[in-house]
Amino acid sequence: MPTARSNRLKICYEVSGDGPVLVLHPGMFQTGASWRDTGYTSRLQADYTVVAVDPLGLGASDDPHDPSAYALERRVESVTAVLDDIGTDRAGIWGYSMGALTALGMALQAPERCARVIAGSWDPVDGFASARDYVFRQLGLPADTDAFDILRQGAYADPAQAAVIDAADPAALRANYEAFSRDRALDTGLASTDVPMLMYCGTSDPWHEPMRKVAERTGSGFFSVPRADHHGGWARAADVLSQVLPFLTAEKW
Repeated sequence: MPTARSNRLKICYEVSGDGPVLVLHPGMFQTGASWRDTGYTSRLQADYTVVAVDPLGLGASDDPHDPSAYALERRVESVTAVLDDIGTDRAGIWGYSMGALTALGMALQAPERCARVIAGSWDPVDGFASARDYVFRQLGLPADTDAFDILRQGAYADPAQAAVIDAADPAALRANYEAFSRDRALDTGLASTDVPMLMYCGTSDPWHEPMRKVAERTGSGFFSVPRADHHGGWARAADVLSQVLPFLTAEKW
């Protein structure tokens, strides 16, 4: 796999297709290959140079144990390092869940590198906390429950994510979680960015309404994936692509 360096850490990625560069950033317990395995890459590579990133702590990328390595600023630097490595100034940035956090971070911290941003299923206001609190209420769990264990157990029900978890360094996964679970309050900055943005979320996902409201306040596009929970908003690639492709082709970059 091609490799970029960011803060002396290795960031691996895959490249396929031809056309304007579109970076795909997966969520927690996923790798760049997850986009291909779910059916996104094969459709996108017909028109775009698709760059699917293995985030730090996942896949072939390095796996530091310090949560500070996974701070949003470091995530953004990882993506810009990949753009530098492939020799492009600007790209479309598409992320889901933790990847959506990174994509929105790009719009805030490196807008000059973003041709447009697509963000699926993340609460820009309260971040992971709003989904954590929802799950705790649904399951009747006390507030001091280890949310990381609940998150990991839920992901493990998906064989593809279970394989990623099994291959990863447990300490790196924990550090990654410790960082992204604290990221929030992105919405104020998003209101002032000039980057074209499209947000989406499943209607059964606890992040649906927070994300829809942020899209409305920031003047961003938004669409719902009907009757989809967090996993469904990812897995229903055909439904998502039917909405994202017109946004990507609305203007050349």
